[in-house]
Amino acid sequence: MKLTVIGYWGAYPAKGSATSCYLLEKDGFSCLLDCGSGALSRLQLFKDVMDIDAVVLSHYHNDHIADIGVLQYSWLVQNYINNTEEILPIYGHVEDKHGFENLTHNFTEGIPYDPEGTLNVGPFSFTFMKTEHPASCYAMRITDGEKTIVYTADSSYTKDFIPFSEAADLLITDCNFYEGQDGNKPGHMTSKEGAEIASKAGVKQLVLSHHPHFGNRADLLIQAKKYFDGTTYLAEEGLIWGN
Repeated sequence: MKLTVIGYWGAYPAKGSATSCYLLEKDGFSCLLDCGSGALSRLQLFKDVMDIDAVVLSHYHNDHIADIGVLQYSWLVQNYINNTEEILPIYGHVEDKHGFENLTHNFTEGIPYDPEGTLNVGPFSFTFMKTEHPASCYAMRITDGEKTIVYTADSSYTKDFIPFSEAADLLITDCNFYEGQDGNKPGHMTSKEGAEIASKAGVKQLVLSHHPHFGNRADLLIQAKKYFDGTTYLAEEGLIWGN
């Protein structure tokens, strides 16, 4: 199982970058986790748009789904050029009916996932946990039967992340605030909170993502390392975990 960071900013993309988007691959199967602003442009540095086999969405805030529309048009154009009718499945929750309905287009199909059940997509199995966020949002625990990745998506701190993340090989955590700040109202976490989840859950490696547009981002890594002894990375485009 291989994960590549495509976008890692919160709210909006910095120049030449993208907001939340991660490329998950195994045995020739490619799945996007979220598809934020700028993601489609950056994705094509790593993968052809028609080589994506599925998309799984945490929620419908624009910094996580803004490029779904352009992804849909890319599939429309490429199907027309190649005289094909390939359909891309896009999985999302149905608590936001309007957001879910927008997932279906000419050559994409919105497919609901059950947050209480298991979603099997290619070689991956997903389970979900509702997060603490202004919009209905779901964290994901993903396994290929050998390794496990947990993606918190957007959330303020909740102790429920500790059992949800237990013994994961990789934890990708919301890190929109610095140690000592309070992200509860906007529904995001600090560097300290993400690191403490990693430590208490006994995860092996930590990626700090969904970055703020203020301060020195390098400080996020310095702060997190005070609370988690495992390998910790600051998310950057092209960061690869696994193989």
